Amino acid sequence: MACNSTSTETYEYFLLNASKVSDSGVTTLSAPFRISLAIMMMLMVVVGFLGNTVVCIIVYQRPAMRSAINLLLATLAFSDIMLSLCCMPFAAVTLITVKWHFGDSFCRLSATLYWFFVLEGVAILLIISVDRFLIIVQRQDKLNPRRAKVIIAISWALSFCISVPSLTGWTLVEVPTRAPQCVFGYTEFPADRAYVVTLVVAVFFVPFNIMLCSYMCIFNTVRKTAVRVHNQSDSLDLRQLTRAGLRRLQRQHQVSVDLSFKTKAFTTILILFVGFSLCWLPHSVYSLLSVFSRRFYCSSSFYATSTCVLWLSYLKSVFNPIVYCWRIKKFREACIELLPHTFQILPRVPERIRRRIQPSTVYVCAENQSAV
Repeated sequence: MACNSTSTETYEYFLLNASKVSDSGVTTLSAPFRISLAIMMMLMVVVGFLGNTVVCIIVYQRPAMRSAINLLLATLAFSDIMLSLCCMPFAAVTLITVKWHFGDSFCRLSATLYWFFVLEGVAILLIISVDRFLIIVQRQDKLNPRRAKVIIAISWALSFCISVPSLTGWTLVEVPTRAPQCVFGYTEFPADRAYVVTLVVAVFFVPFNIMLCSYMCIFNTVRKTAVRVHNQSDSLDLRQLTRAGLRRLQRQHQVSVDLSFKTKAFTTILILFVGFSLCWLPHSVYSLLSVFSRRFYCSSSFYATSTCVLWLSYLKSVFNPIVYCWRIKKFREACIELLPHTFQILPRVPERIRRRIQPSTVYVCAENQSAV
């Protein structure tokens, strides 16, 4: 990250001259557009906070919802809550006033918190994708709630270790004069460039490639299973059903249920992956260009580019809870129950006819077993 203060006088002189040349030519967004973006950002804070808080409350209050996958989703929601509260309001204020009012120390702290919570959210998405790969492709359900808690603790520790250098002064951080918050700036120090590359690779490129490979393998497995079920159904003569034929038909029905359940869960996680990719690919490319290209960093359009890219990266914290309520029926029902009676539009389902599904339910698939 670029900085105003560094122990190297030569680099300090370079930054001073660069800022004199570039800041004078900075083209900020028009006031109405900046205010509109700031208002939308504050709405994102409210929606992200409320939506992700509901997810955490549901998992905390309902023992039946404390499966491994739901614990991971709750952790992802908590990281989005902290990102919404610790970073977005200050970026919105700076976006309106075009000036950082919170001091150098808090600038360094906000940059650290930003990457800390982003890293944790990406780590959780990566863990979920690997877990889906093991369940659907390898048919190994090894992630129970206890192991999930251990993995979550390890992910928090790793995210902290990767993001903390910007807080301790190992990297260069500056009060933002060319962006609404502390961002990566042009630097010629190899150590700083190496850290930025490591951070961007850890946040986007490594998780993206692992998740992409996992989802391609999952898609291929689901497709092959669907073809096998279809072929077996076509070869079954309903007019000549024996006891063995009935057992075969029952197994095929179990395969269909298992396949349908897996496909829906896979589709939900795939939507989260697509949202992550669309929100973070521009930010990753932008960060690398800022560090390695002085021309890009000193261009007059850098402030406008930074604003749009940062706004897009924050959009992910709002995107996840909307997907949960849209795709996961149990989350949607729990959200309706949490609403006060005066705000409930849909009728509540009577308790006696609710279908309860335990998180540990195992769906038998022909000769093999798989848990979803």
